[in-house]
Amino acid sequence: MRHARRRIVRRVARLAAVGGLLLGGTMVTRAVASEPPGAEAAPAPSAAPVSAAGAALVERLGTSRTGGHWVDSEGRTVVAVTDEETAKEVRGAGAEARTVRHGLDELRSAATALRAAPRVAGTSWAFDYAANEVVVRGDSTVSGADWSRLTDVARKIGGFVRMERTEGTFTTRLNGARPILSTAGRCSAGFNVSDGRSDFILTAGHCGPTGSVWFGGDGSGEQVGRTIAGSFPGDDFSLVEYADGKAGDGADVVAVGDGKGVRITGAGDAAVGQRVFRSGSTSGLRDGRVTALDATVNYPEGTVSGLIETDVCAEPGDSGGPMFSEGIALGVTSGGSGDCSRGGTTFFQPVTEALTSLGVNMIVAAPDGSRQEAAPSPSAAARGAAAADTSPGASAAPGGVAGPALLSRLADRRTVGPGLLVIGGSLAMLVATRWLRAEQDRKAYQRQYSALWG
Repeated sequence: MRHARRRIVRRVARLAAVGGLLLGGTMVTRAVASEPPGAEAAPAPSAAPVSAAGAALVERLGTSRTGGHWVDSEGRTVVAVTDEETAKEVRGAGAEARTVRHGLDELRSAATALRAAPRVAGTSWAFDYAANEVVVRGDSTVSGADWSRLTDVARKIGGFVRMERTEGTFTTRLNGARPILSTAGRCSAGFNVSDGRSDFILTAGHCGPTGSVWFGGDGSGEQVGRTIAGSFPGDDFSLVEYADGKAGDGADVVAVGDGKGVRITGAGDAAVGQRVFRSGSTSGLRDGRVTALDATVNYPEGTVSGLIETDVCAEPGDSGGPMFSEGIALGVTSGGSGDCSRGGTTFFQPVTEALTSLGVNMIVAAPDGSRQEAAPSPSAAARGAAAADTSPGASAAPGGVAGPALLSRLADRRTVGPGLLVIGGSLAMLVATRWLRAEQDRKAYQRQYSALWG
């Protein structure tokens, strides 16, 4: 009976040791594949990469037969069409069709008429594709007389121009992911870009004219770079050349606060209805949706057209900060109204237009974790994204860990320590049970030998 109990105990111990080895191996594997502990995950943008599909359909079918495209609440591409024949083609391509009265040609003609009217600071207009309207907004600085005159212009255009008053003031957000400072004020660094020879920061054009010198916002007084090109008003982008010509490690990561970052994997165009994220040095990481495209804003400093309109909030100092979705760079913060306590409207300069105009490419993460450059492409969103739980100054490979990063992860006791501890304990248990069995067998042999040879 005693021998039977011992055998049972040994078997249970061996099974426990084997189970511990399996558990420890799983813990180590998960630790190596995941992000380091102690770093909270940055929110992962969740917009569906469907802007390219809608844009391609509109381009193929023509602006007289279509009235724009957007992403619905279920992530599907919707294309506005003016006739049933076009609707059939849209459905045949796998998208949803919505019949409307006015095509893009009419909407753009309305915007041209508004632009030809006397300029009124504090006003904006944009295309609401889902409503098939041009929406004109006036902030709190627009006088009753100016608003009345603009309303008369809209009435002459047609019933598809909607007039709205909005709270707050349309202003540029001067004063971002990381703060950069100059004599003109404080802005945010947007995305890192390159012309193949030198690296630059892509930020807002209203942040400072060509020749502006920029310093880091950490109080060190270290010069970051100098503005060498830009466009404002009209557009709202500028190029800051790094003082040493290089962006350094982690150039493909944008800061989102608390030492976290999001890895950029491409550049593309936004779609109405798309969920987007914005990062700024004043208000941090914020999210919302694209509400309109081709927006025109009459800032006090001048008029800017072709902007992305969103319901994401922003505050002074967020200017130039990056807007992205699923790791795809979409825009840099231009301006807007409201704040992050009450909400508001924020406009962004599309990055694809800025990259093309400036002759630079986005610095993005390659599949193996190394740096590469990506030309602006509406279909870049199809690559997806990798949210990086890393310092904005540190580079990491998307979708896993490789090379030196793997070695450092294995050497980090906080990361794999618990799993290795379980494995070590299990091995020790196996060795102990094996030794106990050998010792018991030796003693049993001695007793048997003694009984035989007395």
